[in-house]
Amino acid sequence: MRSERLRGAFLAALACLFLAAGAHAAEAGESITDTSVDWPGWSGVWHVASLRDYNTRLVVVSTTLLGASCGMIGSFLLLRKRSLMGDALSHATLPGIALAFLFLVAAGGSGKSLPWLLAGAAFTGVLGFGAVLLVRNLTRIKDDAAMGIVLSVFFGAGVALLGMVQTMPEGSAAGLESFIYGKTASMVLSDFYLLVGVTGVATVFSVMLFKEFRLLCFDEAYAAAQGWPVHTLDALMLAFVTAVTVAGLQAVGLILIIAFLITPAAAARFWTERAATMLVLAALIGALSGWLGSSVSALFPRLPAGAIIVLVAAALFILSLLLGTARGVIRRTVRQGALRRKIARQHLLRAIYEILEPAQSGAPEIHNGFVDLDDVLRKRAWSAGELARQVARAERDDLVAERDGNRVRLSDAGFAEAARATRNHRLWEMYLINYADIAPTHVDRDADAVEHVLGEDLVNELELALEQRERERAMPRSPHRLAGG
Repeated sequence: MRSERLRGAFLAALACLFLAAGAHAAEAGESITDTSVDWPGWSGVWHVASLRDYNTRLVVVSTTLLGASCGMIGSFLLLRKRSLMGDALSHATLPGIALAFLFLVAAGGSGKSLPWLLAGAAFTGVLGFGAVLLVRNLTRIKDDAAMGIVLSVFFGAGVALLGMVQTMPEGSAAGLESFIYGKTASMVLSDFYLLVGVTGVATVFSVMLFKEFRLLCFDEAYAAAQGWPVHTLDALMLAFVTAVTVAGLQAVGLILIIAFLITPAAAARFWTERAATMLVLAALIGALSGWLGSSVSALFPRLPAGAIIVLVAAALFILSLLLGTARGVIRRTVRQGALRRKIARQHLLRAIYEILEPAQSGAPEIHNGFVDLDDVLRKRAWSAGELARQVARAERDDLVAERDGNRVRLSDAGFAEAARATRNHRLWEMYLINYADIAPTHVDRDADAVEHVLGEDLVNELELALEQRERERAMPRSPHRLAGG
């Protein structure tokens, strides 16, 4: 589901990019079929990078701060498994914007007061959140269905109200549609102060309540059992989500704000397993997305800043997906390949060791000698080609000392590793039999699934746990032979 939401956000960013570019061209009196790009020179790049222009400086700093705050708050949403909640809240703000405009016009104002429009957006956003809780708590409908219902209903009401606004004389120039796609270039100093205030408060309180929010995200039942005000903390978390959502409406728009909330957090998840580190990385990725996106938009005026910001965040997500040190695809693929090779090597060595064992299993007089590969093949569910590959790999690793036709003899290092692998396997088997109540005839498959990742500490614990039963044995007996198998 997470990948579907991110893919939807990416497609929405592309749609927003083309729509906003077309609107910009229409306003400038240009043809929307004009696809020419005015490439800036190095002087233009330096001019934007050094933030010499006042409007560029205002937009870049604002979006950078917004990105850092969205990344941090979005991390809690991601860990709480409520990514769609941000989407529901952002869409629920649209009718509030239209209602605030209608109220201001009815009161004799122009209807273009940004604080009042954002206040209306926050009001209906909270209503949307309350509607989700109401549907979830009073019915059997799940969270995702409740959020989907609220999202579509509130957004539909917002579109209908915007249609009413457009028919009014004051509504034709109101520019309320900019809240849908975002219009970063229209920000002024008062908007900057409002955004800094909202995101600053949300960020500071998120840091102060980090311990409580982390507990709520990972084990809500335990937090409630410990006496923490779970519902209050949940409401505070979603209040901060609502605050940064409303603050980011003018920058990236209500359609794309969900991508700005979730994408940096999802990207940070690939780099770490620690919640605190994830929050820091998500804030950095969000800030970098805001800075690069708004800078690129300043270099290419045809490109809307909101869409470019989200596309930059998506690019950073893809890089994290591939290169992440904790959950990245490349690292995971390499690690899984190394584990598969390790498992196959241990299976080969254990099969050879068990063939070398005499009838009195576990006796100290086991000696390294030649083993027929046909006997190994009968002990493993391998093809002849797979066995040949594993033997060749063992030879490259200096685990096989000699090869005489269809027979092999392990090196001293290979024999020692074979004994260690066999011992670990049997320790784990005996643990499963004695403590997990698994029958000896069924234990081999369960042992094979785990014993290859046993660390030294866990092996020591198993040895201590089984010390009374196997104290006198250097090599535990095979539980299959003890059971008569």
